[in-house]
Amino acid sequence: MTEKINIYVLSDSIGETAELLAKASSIQFDPELIGRIHRYSYVSEKYQLDEIVEDASFHKSMIIFTLVKTEMREYLSHQAALKNIKAIDALGPIIKELKVLTNSKPKREIGLNRKMNEEYFEKVEAIEFAVKYDDGKDPRGILKADIVLVGISRTSKTPLSMYLAYKNIKVCNIPLVPEVDVPKELFEISPRKIIGLTNDPDKLNSIRTERLKDMGMKTSSTYADMHRILAELEYAHKLFHKLRCPVINVSAKAIEETASIISSIISKNEH
Repeated sequence: MTEKINIYVLSDSIGETAELLAKASSIQFDPELIGRIHRYSYVSEKYQLDEIVEDASFHKSMIIFTLVKTEMREYLSHQAALKNIKAIDALGPIIKELKVLTNSKPKREIGLNRKMNEEYFEKVEAIEFAVKYDDGKDPRGILKADIVLVGISRTSKTPLSMYLAYKNIKVCNIPLVPEVDVPKELFEISPRKIIGLTNDPDKLNSIRTERLKDMGMKTSSTYADMHRILAELEYAHKLFHKLRCPVINVSAKAIEETASIISSIISKNEH
């Protein structure tokens, strides 16, 4: 009976990349030919390499590794060769080619892939947060948010919330309506976390009129009435003054520009 090939996967990080490659490759062969895939994560010392190579030497084995430090890679390759074990650097050929194409040196920092994954999940969490606490759905989000956007209808609250979420910033937004009391939570957080959004009356009139058309409603609705718009703006600015929060006029700004201003305010407040 043919001895199965044992695959030893090791990494100075989690080792998911090397294990994925091992599984993707071994699945192309008869299961009776492939043995276990042993994964060793966070390998950072030479004695760990010695132990893995020693264990692998008792079986028909191969080693697949992702090690950032040149010294560790070279040491493993040498020790494996002494035991007549094939050791494959999973990232080496790719990094070598990228080094040539970019005409630069790799960072050689351990855990960059893990950091990238963490950032991805933080981004997903921020997006889910923005959706959950959009348009004042749940005022409890005010206490949990990094930033709270406050403004009357059509001041770009939702698109800004989503854009900032892609920057890993947790945002909730609160619509302002003169007839509806604002959530008490707005007065329980620092004014530094609140951003007031406003717009020019004529721009609001134009946007709201188009909005009514899109919805198949009469453009003579109070929603687009100039007197109503001016009343809403006055109410909003009085509240902004009461909250002592910074105010941004979005009328002539792209979402990216407004988001950049907000990011600058956040950065400034952190210092």
